[in-house]
Amino acid sequence: MFKKSILMVTGGTGSFGNAVVRRFLQSDIGEIRIFSRDEKKQDDMRKKYNSPKLKFYIGDVRDYQSVLNAVRGADFVYHAAALKQVPSCEFHPLEAVKTNVLGTENVLEAAINCGVQRVVVLSTDKAVYPINAMGISKAMMEKVAVAKSRSSGSTVINVTRYGNVMCSRGSVIPLFTQQIRAAQPITITDPAMTRFMMTLDDAVDLVLYAFEHGQPGEIFVQKAPAATIDVLTQALTGLLGKPEHEVRVIGTRHGEKLYEALLSREEMAAAQDLGGYYRVPPDLRDLNYGKFVEQGEVRISESTDYNSHNTTRLDVPGMQALLMKLRFMQATLRGEAVEAEE
Repeated sequence: MFKKSILMVTGGTGSFGNAVVRRFLQSDIGEIRIFSRDEKKQDDMRKKYNSPKLKFYIGDVRDYQSVLNAVRGADFVYHAAALKQVPSCEFHPLEAVKTNVLGTENVLEAAINCGVQRVVVLSTDKAVYPINAMGISKAMMEKVAVAKSRSSGSTVINVTRYGNVMCSRGSVIPLFTQQIRAAQPITITDPAMTRFMMTLDDAVDLVLYAFEHGQPGEIFVQKAPAATIDVLTQALTGLLGKPEHEVRVIGTRHGEKLYEALLSREEMAAAQDLGGYYRVPPDLRDLNYGKFVEQGEVRISESTDYNSHNTTRLDVPGMQALLMKLRFMQATLRGEAVEAEE
């Protein structure tokens, strides 16, 4: 599918973009376009990978013309650009709307107009039952993507939704590790809080699965284990040889939940279980509801949601095994100074 093709990644200097580059750079892909606002990070990537397959485009998803210039000629698009920090979006909700909602509209419109074959839009568990500005903007982003897919012509648009990506930028794991190594108290919000746990490779696998199997408007979710913040803390302190390290509970931040959901009750009622993934088909009815009543009532069956409280729960050894898959943790245990995974 990717042989000699051109793939564009919006927000491509972030953790996901770097994971995509590592996955594809040695393949027979023709070109990877990195689209982002940050010229410093682009220059860092240019030097780090030193590959003629990488092309860099300065622009902002809020600016349609800059997106259009980068999309022209691309075969596929991964849309990862977003404002992702929950507290900052709480204080600046309109900025979240401009990037996550209107920026997505720009990317999809440019992709459709340029005849891109497939677009995968990256979403988050915070879009399900959203209570914070980041989650609300991501939920609207999903609605924009599904609505666009109804009239996107030959451009297939899919959505992927996943939970916490461990050691991505903004993850608590590098913060906790830094606090342990600096002999500072680990600051946690709520020890009973649960979160889905995924690696960057898991995130790329999910996008590739949607890419290969998705029909227009479908949402894909990868099944993932979860852990409490308390278990995560014990796993980290154990791996770093500091099991008695001080932990300080500081309370939840703006807009945080006790647990996250990857699928709502309504979505679970319609979802198809694909083994390691769930597929949520779009509602293909139009606004002429009268004809559907004539065909028989459409009812929402009772179901439960899929959340970080009722998924597979990791214990401390299980969390440690998952942490040891991370390049960040492997480097940390070797005594190397490392930042969040890129």
